Amino acid sequence: MQHGYAKVVKGPEAFAAILQSLHVPFPHLSAYLTISVELLGGAALLLGAFVALVSIPTIAVLLAAMFTVHLPYGFSSIKLKAVVDGRAQFGPPGYECDLIYIGCILALVFLGPSPWSIDRYRFRERNA
Repeated sequence: MQHGYAKVVKGPEAFAAILQSLHVPFPHLSAYLTISVELLGGAALLLGAFVALVSIPTIAVLLAAMFTVHLPYGFSSIKLKAVVDGRAQFGPPGYECDLIYIGCILALVFLGPSPWSIDRYRFRERNA
């Protein structure tokens, strides 16, 4: 959700311009779809609602980010370049975090709903 919120705060048009520079097809549509998936999909995952269904577009967004942005920077998400005035300076992140997020989403799908999730309530109602 935080990634979608950051894109809304900076303006969807700014994100669309970034997508256009990366040669992503239909950059404006892709920007709004990505923001929607990040906000709504993130909220659904947080609440445990429709996890299996929401995981598909969420993983698709992560794979798109991985292949269009992070892959050229290698695996590691932390690249310490220097320490200036006691503050760490980092390079661009690799695809490590994308893979971690995908693994976590798949774990949520395969482990099933928790006792506090909306999906647990939905499945209980259906099975009753």
